[in-house]
Amino acid sequence: MRAYLKQEQSITAAPVVAMVIRSNFVESCHRGTVLGISQNGSPVFRRGPTDKPIFPRSANKPLQTTAMVHCGLPLVGEQLALAASSHSGEAFHIQGVRSILAQAGLSESFLKCPPATPTDPVAACDLMARKEQPQRIYMNCSGKHAAMLLTCKINDWPTRNYCDLTHPIQQAIQNVVEDLAREKVRVKGVDGCGAPIFSLTPSGLACAFRALVRSEPGSPERSVADAIRSYPAWTSATSSRDRSLMTSLPGLLAKSGAEGVLAFAHPSGYAGVLKVEDGADRPLGVLAVALLRELGIKVSSVAGLERLPVTGADAVVGEVIPTL
Repeated sequence: MRAYLKQEQSITAAPVVAMVIRSNFVESCHRGTVLGISQNGSPVFRRGPTDKPIFPRSANKPLQTTAMVHCGLPLVGEQLALAASSHSGEAFHIQGVRSILAQAGLSESFLKCPPATPTDPVAACDLMARKEQPQRIYMNCSGKHAAMLLTCKINDWPTRNYCDLTHPIQQAIQNVVEDLAREKVRVKGVDGCGAPIFSLTPSGLACAFRALVRSEPGSPERSVADAIRSYPAWTSATSSRDRSLMTSLPGLLAKSGAEGVLAFAHPSGYAGVLKVEDGADRPLGVLAVALLRELGIKVSSVAGLERLPVTGADAVVGEVIPTL
């Protein structure tokens, strides 16, 4: 309990990074950490505790996928982007996951992620209309899990326990995560999908994302970054914040994670990390646009992200604003 109390004290010390304004009244605030690093990797914008470890959650997926490519994962293009995805369960996502499993010669029953329904509303309605039960393949991490299984098959590693921390694939992932972040993992946990999650500081996560976009063409790091940037809908959804960011800023690599995390890197070498301490997803879009502009990256328009309205009935009565 004392350890938790120490963490709580560091959280409450984090600055306010976004406010919700309703009818010219501050209704609520989001505290958190905002970090931007320059082309040479040094911090140029910093709010909050940037050296305190966090669980990046799905923002770690590009790093995990890079490790799998180092281990021989043969995927390219859309399938490689899907391996790093938090997909919404749209039809093309599910077909892609099934194609990865087919390459491994495995059925959906080998997936260790929990049964779920698609987060895409149309796909979810279709599932209900077919009276299907939640399935593991619809879980947003199924692309990552299918890629892990394929990597295991290629290396003759056991598939039964691929989510165990001691499994060779998880050990390889930790090594690559630490190499990219240039720091040691301080905390290990279990992600929502059942796979291990490795902590990084915001500084380490920004460093890792910068390494992905600045690596040599053809390297595992660059191959993953290029796949995600070329096929952003495969890494998230047809309608998603990450896709909007990457589509509006060609060359940008962006990946969100649960509990209020977003990491990005620009081809110029600038990179950034956001962590909202209360876990809210709501302010990430406006914060990402604000941080990009603070770093001097021209952001003319990002549909649906620059301004997040607060409504009352049919009227806009306020907005969520960054306080950087």
